[in-house]
Amino acid sequence: MSTKENFLKGIVRENPVFVFMLGMCPTLAVTSTLETAFGMGLLVIFVLSLSNMAISLVKNLIPDDIRIPSYIVIIATIVTVVQMLTNAFAPALASSLGIFIPLIVVNCIILGRAESFASKNKVLPSLVDALGMGIGFTLAASLIGIIREILATGAIGYGVYLPLPITGEFRLFPSTYGASFFAVPAGSFLVLGLILAFMAYRKSTKENKK
Repeated sequence: MSTKENFLKGIVRENPVFVFMLGMCPTLAVTSTLETAFGMGLLVIFVLSLSNMAISLVKNLIPDDIRIPSYIVIIATIVTVVQMLTNAFAPALASSLGIFIPLIVVNCIILGRAESFASKNKVLPSLVDALGMGIGFTLAASLIGIIREILATGAIGYGVYLPLPITGEFRLFPSTYGASFFAVPAGSFLVLGLILAFMAYRKSTKENKK
Protein backbone atom coordinates (compact mmCIF):
# COMPACT_ATOMS: atom_id res chain seq x y z
CA MET A 1 0.00 0.00 0.00
CA SER A 2 1.39 3.39 -1.01
CA THR A 3 1.71 6.29 1.43
CA LYS A 4 -1.13 8.12 -0.32
CA GLU A 5 -3.45 5.09 -0.14
CA ASN A 6 -2.50 4.55 3.51
CA PHE A 7 -3.45 8.15 4.28
CA LEU A 8 -6.66 8.38 2.25
CA LYS A 9 -8.16 5.08 3.39
CA GLY A 10 -9.01 6.49 6.82
CA ILE A 11 -10.71 9.52 5.32
CA VAL A 12 -12.97 7.78 2.82
CA ARG A 13 -12.85 4.01 2.29
CA GLU A 14 -12.23 3.07 5.93
CA ASN A 15 -13.63 6.13 7.70
CA PRO A 16 -13.77 5.13 11.38
CA VAL A 17 -17.18 6.76 11.99
CA PHE A 18 -19.18 6.33 8.79
CA VAL A 19 -17.76 2.95 7.74
CA PHE A 20 -16.52 1.08 10.82
CA MET A 21 -18.79 2.87 13.34
CA LEU A 22 -15.92 3.32 15.82
CA GLY A 23 -15.60 6.04 18.43
CA MET A 24 -19.36 6.46 18.61
CA CYS A 25 -19.38 7.69 22.23
CA PRO A 26 -17.59 11.01 21.60
CA THR A 27 -19.07 11.26 18.11
CA LEU A 28 -22.59 11.29 19.48
CA ALA A 29 -21.93 13.12 22.75
CA VAL A 30 -19.71 16.10 21.89
CA THR A 31 -20.89 17.08 18.42
CA SER A 32 -23.58 19.56 19.45
CA THR A 33 -21.48 22.33 17.89
CA LEU A 34 -18.85 22.50 15.17
CA GLU A 35 -16.19 23.79 17.58
CA THR A 36 -16.59 21.01 20.15
CA ALA A 37 -16.63 18.38 17.40
CA PHE A 38 -13.57 19.86 15.70
CA GLY A 39 -11.80 20.30 19.03
CA MET A 40 -12.33 16.65 19.93
CA GLY A 41 -11.09 15.71 16.47
CA LEU A 42 -7.86 17.64 16.98
CA LEU A 43 -7.26 15.89 20.29
CA VAL A 44 -7.88 12.48 18.70
CA ILE A 45 -5.45 13.28 15.85
CA PHE A 46 -2.78 14.33 18.36
CA VAL A 47 -3.21 11.29 20.63
CA LEU A 48 -3.53 8.84 17.74
CA SER A 49 -0.42 10.15 15.99
CA LEU A 50 1.79 10.10 19.08
CA SER A 51 0.52 6.73 20.31
CA ASN A 52 0.94 5.07 16.91
CA MET A 53 4.51 6.32 16.65
CA ALA A 54 5.37 5.35 20.22
CA ILE A 55 3.88 1.87 19.89
CA SER A 56 5.59 1.30 16.56
CA LEU A 57 8.92 2.22 18.16
CA VAL A 58 8.60 -0.14 21.16
CA LYS A 59 6.53 -2.94 19.63
CA ASN A 60 9.43 -5.39 19.60
CA LEU A 61 10.22 -4.72 23.26
CA ILE A 62 6.73 -5.58 24.59
CA PRO A 63 5.93 -9.25 25.40
CA ASP A 64 2.75 -10.53 23.77
CA ASP A 65 1.03 -11.37 27.05
CA ILE A 66 1.14 -7.74 28.26
CA ARG A 67 0.72 -6.09 24.86
CA ILE A 68 -2.70 -4.47 25.37
CA PRO A 69 -2.02 -3.22 28.93
CA SER A 70 1.24 -1.69 27.68
CA TYR A 71 -0.60 0.07 24.87
CA ILE A 72 -3.12 1.47 27.34
CA VAL A 73 -0.32 2.82 29.58
CA ILE A 74 1.31 4.55 26.59
CA ILE A 75 -2.00 6.01 25.39
CA ALA A 76 -3.03 7.08 28.91
CA THR A 77 0.25 8.96 29.35
CA ILE A 78 -0.27 10.85 26.11
CA VAL A 79 -3.91 11.59 26.94
CA THR A 80 -2.90 12.98 30.34
CA VAL A 81 -0.49 15.40 28.66
CA VAL A 82 -3.15 16.36 26.10
CA GLN A 83 -5.71 16.99 28.86
CA MET A 84 -3.28 19.22 30.76
CA LEU A 85 -2.48 21.23 27.62
CA THR A 86 -6.19 21.58 26.80
CA ASN A 87 -6.95 22.80 30.32
CA ALA A 88 -4.14 25.34 30.02
CA PHE A 89 -4.72 26.71 26.52
CA ALA A 90 -8.38 25.94 25.75
CA PRO A 91 -10.22 25.83 29.11
CA ALA A 92 -13.64 26.38 27.54
CA LEU A 93 -13.13 23.40 25.25
CA ALA A 94 -11.84 21.29 28.14
CA SER A 95 -14.88 22.19 30.21
CA SER A 96 -17.25 21.39 27.35
CA LEU A 97 -15.66 18.03 26.50
CA GLY A 98 -15.34 17.09 30.17
CA ILE A 99 -14.96 13.36 30.82
CA PHE A 100 -14.65 12.61 27.13
CA ILE A 101 -11.03 13.80 27.06
CA PRO A 102 -9.74 11.13 29.49
CA LEU A 103 -12.04 8.60 27.80
CA ILE A 104 -9.87 8.94 24.67
CA VAL A 105 -7.70 6.33 26.41
CA VAL A 106 -10.29 3.63 25.66
CA ASN A 107 -11.45 5.02 22.32
CA CYS A 108 -11.83 2.08 19.92
CA ILE A 109 -10.09 4.02 17.14
CA ILE A 110 -6.95 4.60 19.22
CA LEU A 111 -6.66 1.04 20.54
CA GLY A 112 -7.75 -0.44 17.21
CA ARG A 113 -5.04 1.31 15.19
CA ALA A 114 -2.44 0.49 17.85
CA GLU A 115 -3.24 -3.22 17.68
CA SER A 116 -4.02 -3.64 13.98
CA PHE A 117 -1.48 -1.27 12.41
CA ALA A 118 1.14 0.38 14.64
CA SER A 119 2.16 -2.90 16.26
CA LYS A 120 2.89 -4.39 12.82
CA ASN A 121 4.42 -1.48 10.91
CA LYS A 122 7.28 1.00 11.02
CA VAL A 123 7.04 4.51 12.46
CA LEU A 124 6.36 6.54 9.28
CA PRO A 125 3.53 4.32 7.93
CA SER A 126 2.04 4.26 11.46
CA LEU A 127 2.08 8.05 11.58
CA VAL A 128 0.47 8.32 8.13
CA ASP A 129 -2.20 5.80 9.16
CA ALA A 130 -2.88 7.79 12.34
CA LEU A 131 -3.20 11.08 10.47
CA GLY A 132 -5.60 9.57 7.93
CA MET A 133 -7.78 7.93 10.56
CA GLY A 134 -7.68 11.00 12.80
CA ILE A 135 -8.62 13.38 10.00
CA GLY A 136 -11.36 10.99 8.91
CA PHE A 137 -12.78 11.03 12.44
CA THR A 138 -12.48 14.82 12.64
CA LEU A 139 -14.26 15.38 9.32
CA ALA A 140 -17.07 13.00 10.25
CA ALA A 141 -17.55 14.54 13.71
CA SER A 142 -17.38 18.07 12.29
CA LEU A 143 -20.01 17.27 9.66
CA ILE A 144 -22.36 16.02 12.37
CA GLY A 145 -21.53 19.07 14.50
CA ILE A 146 -22.28 21.54 11.69
CA ILE A 147 -25.64 19.96 10.91
CA ARG A 148 -26.67 19.74 14.57
CA GLU A 149 -25.61 23.28 15.41
CA ILE A 150 -27.40 24.80 12.43
CA LEU A 151 -30.60 22.84 13.01
CA ALA A 152 -30.58 23.65 16.74
CA THR A 153 -29.57 27.32 16.69
CA GLY A 154 -29.71 28.51 13.10
CA ALA A 155 -26.06 29.58 13.25
CA ILE A 156 -22.47 28.37 13.44
CA GLY A 157 -20.50 29.93 16.29
CA TYR A 158 -16.76 30.52 16.41
CA GLY A 159 -14.40 31.50 19.20
CA VAL A 160 -16.74 30.11 21.85
CA TYR A 161 -14.81 26.95 22.76
CA LEU A 162 -11.63 27.24 20.73
CA PRO A 163 -9.06 29.93 21.63
CA LEU A 164 -9.59 32.09 18.55
CA PRO A 165 -8.76 35.83 18.48
CA ILE A 166 -12.37 36.72 17.65
CA THR A 167 -15.79 35.41 18.58
CA GLY A 168 -19.07 35.54 16.71
CA GLU A 169 -21.42 33.51 14.58
CA PHE A 170 -22.54 32.89 11.01
CA ARG A 171 -26.33 33.07 11.24
CA LEU A 172 -28.44 31.32 8.63
CA PHE A 173 -31.90 31.79 10.15
CA PRO A 174 -33.40 33.13 13.42
CA SER A 175 -32.82 30.98 16.47
CA THR A 176 -36.57 30.86 17.12
CA TYR A 177 -36.87 28.51 14.15
CA GLY A 178 -34.24 26.14 15.53
CA ALA A 179 -35.11 22.70 16.90
CA SER A 180 -33.52 22.31 20.34
CA PHE A 181 -33.83 18.53 19.98
CA PHE A 182 -30.66 18.54 17.87
CA ALA A 183 -28.66 20.17 20.67
CA VAL A 184 -29.07 17.12 22.93
CA PRO A 185 -27.30 13.77 22.39
CA ALA A 186 -30.46 12.14 21.05
CA GLY A 187 -30.35 14.55 18.11
CA SER A 188 -26.97 13.17 17.10
CA PHE A 189 -28.51 9.72 16.54
CA LEU A 190 -30.98 11.18 14.05
CA VAL A 191 -28.32 13.21 12.22
CA LEU A 192 -25.95 10.23 12.06
CA GLY A 193 -28.76 8.02 10.78
CA LEU A 194 -29.66 10.50 8.05
CA ILE A 195 -26.02 10.77 6.93
CA LEU A 196 -25.60 6.99 6.84
CA ALA A 197 -28.88 6.61 4.94
CA PHE A 198 -27.72 9.18 2.37
CA MET A 199 -24.38 7.40 1.98
CA ALA A 200 -26.11 4.05 1.53
CA TYR A 201 -28.42 5.58 -1.08
CA ARG A 202 -25.46 7.04 -3.01
CA LYS A 203 -23.64 3.71 -2.91
CA SER A 204 -26.72 1.83 -4.07
CA THR A 205 -27.27 4.30 -6.91
CA LYS A 206 -23.68 3.92 -8.13
CA GLU A 207 -23.91 0.13 -8.02
CA ASN A 208 -27.18 0.14 -9.98
CA LYS A 209 -25.62 2.34 -12.67
CA LYS A 210 -22.74 -0.11 -13.06
